[in-house]
Amino acid sequence: MLYVILIAAIVIFWLFVVDRPVLKVEFKDGHITKSKGHFPPKFKHNVAEIAEVTPFDGDLKVYQRRSGFKLVFSKQMPKKVQQRIKNVFPHQGFSASGKRVKHH
Repeated sequence: MLYVILIAAIVIFWLFVVDRPVLKVEFKDGHITKSKGHFPPKFKHNVAEIAEVTPFDGDLKVYQRRSGFKLVFSKQMPKKVQQRIKNVFPHQGFSASGKRVKHH
């Protein structure tokens, strides 16, 4: 019985505490150095263009929520750059698995 409680505690800890973004992008001197997850080509192009115009360092994480997607930026990214990236984010066309979802 004790092992069931222990396994349940581990699963709950993993679900709520482990950081699991759908997309993680790292920037260094205005260039994308690393990306992990589904990065739509058009969004990647727009973000790379923003980074070239205004070089910066930092991280961008995209989380999938029930109400949609949430963008989280590191503190060293300028607010103007954050807003520009939010403006080009494809809220309707972005999917976690990279597949388009048909709505009837």
